[in-house]
Amino acid sequence: MTKLRKTSKTKLHDESLNSGSGRTILNPDANDNKAKSITDLREAGEVMAPPASEEDIRIRKAFVDKDWNEIKIADSWQIFKVMAEFVDGFEKLAKIGPCVSVFGSARTKADNKYYIMAEEIAAKLVRHGYGVITGGGPGIMEAGNKGAHSEGGKSVGLNIHLPFEQFNNIYIDSDKLINFDYFFVRKVMFVKYAQGFVVLPGGFGTLDELFEAITLIQTRKIGAFPIVLVGREYWGGLFKWVEDVMLNMESNISREDLDLVHIVDDPSEAVNIIDAFYSKYLLSPNF
Repeated sequence: MTKLRKTSKTKLHDESLNSGSGRTILNPDANDNKAKSITDLREAGEVMAPPASEEDIRIRKAFVDKDWNEIKIADSWQIFKVMAEFVDGFEKLAKIGPCVSVFGSARTKADNKYYIMAEEIAAKLVRHGYGVITGGGPGIMEAGNKGAHSEGGKSVGLNIHLPFEQFNNIYIDSDKLINFDYFFVRKVMFVKYAQGFVVLPGGFGTLDELFEAITLIQTRKIGAFPIVLVGREYWGGLFKWVEDVMLNMESNISREDLDLVHIVDDPSEAVNIIDAFYSKYLLSPNF
């Protein structure tokens, strides 16, 4: 027979009353019916939950188990949305010819030196026979499309639907504007149809696009197309850290990986690096 822990006079009294019955009656724990958490209290209607923000709802959804119907309707059908974006991108970009992807911030104003440089670089690229691919939005992206448009070159915009910042600019060719819901599909288009990358100052999205290109080249998933970073003042500190910490301190990359990028301050130098790369293969931009 399992004995009770005699932790209170009440329990001792209960046991003495039932002695000789052949069994011990266990009293339920006094806390068994109490709420264990604030969530229990809210479900019981004892505490009012604060209004959930949009971000709260998004995070909570990640922890909710989906039933079969939700999986079939939401997740499975999402595959077809992704496929549709790939098909649309492939069909529109397959025949655009040699292009250079220009990355940079959506927040850069028209009087900023990097906006002016992006516009000049794009115009020079067109004069050298290349088209220009941008993210299709404002800032550096607008400058890139504007420079290409001003020279009558191919001006491609891969726009992404965002709750802020992003809207397509007016300098994109009408038949070369593609709208995306998925960043990863958009990044495939940036890389698949570009013969080079020019990266001006930007934020997390720009870094994402830059390191995507570096990773694919480093792992030999794509050719070693030139990557040109514009603005030593902006990029110098980052790549000093890459060399000092990633390479020298931790050996997480190889010395030759540093040669994948070129940092310049002059628009002409940026375009010349791309031209020099293709001259090694006896190719002109009109291949």
